[in-house]
Amino acid sequence: MKLTPQQIEDFHREGWLFLPELFSPEEVALLKRESEAIYREHRPEVWREKTGAPRTAFAAHTYNEAFGTLGAHPRLIGPVEQLFGEQVYMHQYKINAKAAFTGEVWQWHQDYGTWKRDDGMPEPRAMNISVFLDEVMPINGPLLLVPRSHNAGDLEASHDVETTSYPLWTLDEATVSRLVAEGGIVAPTGKPGGVLMFHGNLVHGSAGNITPYPRRIVYLTLNAVSNHIRTPTRPEFIAHRDFAPIVPVADDALARLAAASQPRAAAE
Repeated sequence: MKLTPQQIEDFHREGWLFLPELFSPEEVALLKRESEAIYREHRPEVWREKTGAPRTAFAAHTYNEAFGTLGAHPRLIGPVEQLFGEQVYMHQYKINAKAAFTGEVWQWHQDYGTWKRDDGMPEPRAMNISVFLDEVMPINGPLLLVPRSHNAGDLEASHDVETTSYPLWTLDEATVSRLVAEGGIVAPTGKPGGVLMFHGNLVHGSAGNITPYPRRIVYLTLNAVSNHIRTPTRPEFIAHRDFAPIVPVADDALARLAAASQPRAAAE
């Protein structure tokens, strides 16, 4: 999996890139079934909204075969290594739920702000690369991105520990307004299996979901090995301490796992 020169140029200019339907319906169906099972579990890695609905499940690649396979998939690892020019390791892995009717907001923020302040990451040489498990529509709380805001650098932020169940280093309204006036707002949408990648300093957030349509997205935070975190303060299942480079699996590994699981899924 390689990005084209035009895709690389677009990413550096805008700070984000969307690759539609990179994973097949069969691969996505397996991940959806497995995510539902994980959300039913009561374990420290599964965080919930104030309503009790699942908000995010951390580190699923460490205890679930399907998500472990996805976490080493060449369609995800290859493009990031291509942009960074070196191998990457998994800094964070999460399945964000944005549940139907009750999914809460994600405030305006930069991901690198948290990685720097909470984990001691030296440079913004990490990024999120995400896989849509449900169709992401304009109406069900899509991610809102501010194009070209990654060029603003690491912005001043305040630690919001009250608005939602997930503490976040958030940006003030004046800063967001200024950046939106310069770059606008886009909301990448697409079918299940689409992949969104965006720069660690790109300003983004999302509104709540009051529709009947859930919006589950898997996020792999891939960090350049040389940029490993120095002073982590969060639990290891949130900020991983294993800095070994990811060894990609075969491109058909997830498809083979999905095919093998079909008889079991049908029986259930």
